[in-house]
Amino acid sequence: MGFFDRNREDLLRRGYSPDRLPPGQYFTDRFPVLHVGDVPASDLSTWDLRLFGAVAQERRLSWDELRALPETSVECDIHCVTKWTKLDTRWSGVRFRDVMALVDVDPAADTVIAHAEGDYTANVPLAVMLDDDVVLASGYDGAPLAAEHGGPLRLLVPKRYFWKSAKWLRGLEWRIGDAPGFWERNGYHNDAKPFLEQRYWGD
Repeated sequence: MGFFDRNREDLLRRGYSPDRLPPGQYFTDRFPVLHVGDVPASDLSTWDLRLFGAVAQERRLSWDELRALPETSVECDIHCVTKWTKLDTRWSGVRFRDVMALVDVDPAADTVIAHAEGDYTANVPLAVMLDDDVVLASGYDGAPLAAEHGGPLRLLVPKRYFWKSAKWLRGLEWRIGDAPGFWERNGYHNDAKPFLEQRYWGD
C-alpha cells in the first residue's frame, strides 16, 4: 500500500471523511513553512494596508483602523500545492468584503490582486473574494498570526491552493481584467482549485 492510501486510511481511523482531501493531497498535523525570501519585519506603528486600483479614491488603513473593523472567525481546511492538507485550521481577522466596503469599487472590477512584502502578488477573482470564509487574517489558533505564517496579516482564501493566500499582505488592488501574480507567471495554474487539481499550467 502506497503512502497516499495509508494516509487516507489513517484519516478514516481518526473519524474524518477522505472526501475532504483533494486529489493528490495528504493530510498532516504539521503546518509547514514555505515562502520565497526572508521573513520580513513589521513595525505596526507605521504599517498600513493600501486599497487601490479600480476604486473612486485610494485609501490606506493603519493597523489600528484595520483592527477596528468587525472581527470574524473561520475554521477551514487548507491545501498547499506541494500536496499537504491541514484540516480544521482556525483563523481570526476581518472579512474581505468588510474591507471592500470602505472604498467605492468600480462595478466593472472582476479581479483582486493581493500585494505583499517583497513585491509578491496573487490574483483571485472578485467573486471568490466575496465568500464568507475569505478573510484578512491576523490571528491563528487563538494567538496573533506568527510572522513565519504571514503575520501580521495574510490573506486567507480557503477554496484555492494556499499560494493564493498571500502572506505579509500590504495591499489590495481591484482590477478590470485579470493579471497573473508571482507564481502564476512562474508555472502555477491561474485558477488553483484544489478539487480540480489545478496545480500547474495545463492542468
